[in-house]
Amino acid sequence: MSGSGRAAHHYIWLSIAAAIVTIVLKSAAWWVTGSAGLLSDALESFVNLAGAGFALWMLLIAHTPPDERHPWGHTKAEYFSSGFEGTLIFIAAVLICISAIPRLLHPEPLQRLDFGLLLAALSAVINFATAHVLQKAGQRLHSIALEADAKHLMTDVWTTVGVIAGLGLVYLTDWLWLDSVIAILVALHILSEGWRLMRASVRGLMDEAMPQAEQHKIVAILDDFAAQELRWHNLRTRRAGQKRFIQVDLLVPPQWTVEKAHALADTVERRIAAELFGAHVSTHVEPIDPLSHST
Repeated sequence: MSGSGRAAHHYIWLSIAAAIVTIVLKSAAWWVTGSAGLLSDALESFVNLAGAGFALWMLLIAHTPPDERHPWGHTKAEYFSSGFEGTLIFIAAVLICISAIPRLLHPEPLQRLDFGLLLAALSAVINFATAHVLQKAGQRLHSIALEADAKHLMTDVWTTVGVIAGLGLVYLTDWLWLDSVIAILVALHILSEGWRLMRASVRGLMDEAMPQAEQHKIVAILDDFAAQELRWHNLRTRRAGQKRFIQVDLLVPPQWTVEKAHALADTVERRIAAELFGAHVSTHVEPIDPLSHST
């Protein structure tokens, strides 16, 4: 496993530890209060634990070296993690609604809300700190799995904050029906995050082109070589986890020697690889057609 793979692996263990701690805290909060809103929050933490465990598995696969059956590596495995976590969120939302609707029709009194809300607030602080660490690590290591886990944890944080605010209102007004409404709103909120994660997973598995900002950087690099009589066309890009795959046809004057053309092609490849993390650049050299108007 590469150095970045080992680092990502360690961060996922942090996420798993945080999920276990928050499950204990939120389950205790639900147990002492009987709140449907806190139950919905606890269910989401179970999703966090399952998602983090699956992300750990996918990261181990993603950083396995290329082999004969997978010559381009296994980096796309990270997209399965994002899709799996999105699917789990959808399932959690359905379970939350199933548990909340009967309580909405038949509200029940809540117990020890002050203590329950204190436990929920502590779990939110833990998730916020963990999400911040994972987000920074995901950006630094260019890990889709870490970034997806961080986004999910931040969704959990805002969910818990909403539950705490709503139950605080229940505590002040004694509107028991509001507890179930909060749980249903939690379900609707996390559905949107689940959809975003699943969409990101599908985009990656379908070999969507690299972001426009990164493509513009590649174009700028290629255009820098115009003074050396280099032209280019047919730029194609895709991203697979941490890796970026770039293919482009380079057009050189027909009188150039093969050695000179390939030396310049190597320079172009090194320049792009130096500017973009995880870039694998493939170039194809062709003679310039004097009748064409290529880029």
